[in-house]
Amino acid sequence: MARYTGPTTKKARAFGEPIYGYDKSYEKRKFPPGQHGMAKKRKQMSDYAVQLMEKQKAKYTYGLLERQFRNLFHKATSKHGVTGEILLQLLESRLDNTLYRMGVAPTRKAARQLVGHKHVLVNGVLTNIPSFLLKPGDLISVRGKSRGLDFIKNNVGKKTDAKSFAWLEWNPERMEGKFIDYPERERIPEKINEQLIVELYSK
Repeated sequence: MARYTGPTTKKARAFGEPIYGYDKSYEKRKFPPGQHGMAKKRKQMSDYAVQLMEKQKAKYTYGLLERQFRNLFHKATSKHGVTGEILLQLLESRLDNTLYRMGVAPTRKAARQLVGHKHVLVNGVLTNIPSFLLKPGDLISVRGKSRGLDFIKNNVGKKTDAKSFAWLEWNPERMEGKFIDYPERERIPEKINEQLIVELYSK
């Protein structure tokens, strides 16, 4: 299955969450899409359907393909600790997500494009893999000759949210930052019930 490229507001309405970040259109129409979106009575979902929707919500939020998400889940199960929490920590440690959190890009999709177009360095090494998993202490920076590009300067100038996330550091003047550590679950702002995802994959 290819990565979703359709209307983001429609997808957010389907999940009942602004999964792609603040969306003015979503705020105006928070009910589900479709002819009967505003109907008060909704068909009760089975446990499986609820678990599947939660997995889909996490997958669309972070912009992963099915195989990528499943592989990351298996990676989480191989580590010591609470599987669901580790899964979210791994999702947060992706390079594209980290750039988005730091405010280098306005969306995760834009962050993936920055990485894919070779504008980003990790520990001084050019990295063009958006799914690259960062480790505590890794240094992230915008490539020297890319720092003068308007779309990068404008994004960094508009948004410097790294201070909101205790596991990140970002210096907008030097256009470099640090992935300090994996975030604690309560610090991750996404409204995802990771236990439902664990239950789904445990069937």
